Amino acid sequence: MSPRPHLRPGLVALVAAGGAVGTSARYGLALALPHDGGWPVATFVANLFGAFLLGALLEALLRRGAESVGGRRARLGLGTGVLGGFTTFSSLALETDRLVAGGAAVTGVTYALATVVGGVLTCLAGVALAGARHRRRGGGGAR
Repeated sequence: MSPRPHLRPGLVALVAAGGAVGTSARYGLALALPHDGGWPVATFVANLFGAFLLGALLEALLRRGAESVGGRRARLGLGTGVLGGFTTFSSLALETDRLVAGGAAVTGVTYALATVVGGVLTCLAGVALAGARHRRRGGGGAR
């Protein structure tokens, strides 16, 4: 009997490796867009761009039909690993708290709401883009 997917060491290693890539990319983005105490631009960009890519990835994989071994590896390695490491809810929460505690409550609340709403919208944009690309290619599949 083979272990369930989340217990397979190879898949766990794939998620871990992807997470290392994603967090390294987010660190690089933070270096490129340093935080000056105001709006946390790097985290905002990482969360919105990551949401867009995750929406596109999952829609593209879904349109391929039943999940294959390669599709599972892509979902876990890229989606859970890379994009899970690239996006960050904990930084969003910490930065929002620091803004509010530092007397910039309006900025903090606006930042949190813009991230959540923007994340949903960019995710939907990724889904729409992947769906349109699939239709242009004349794809059939599950949807």
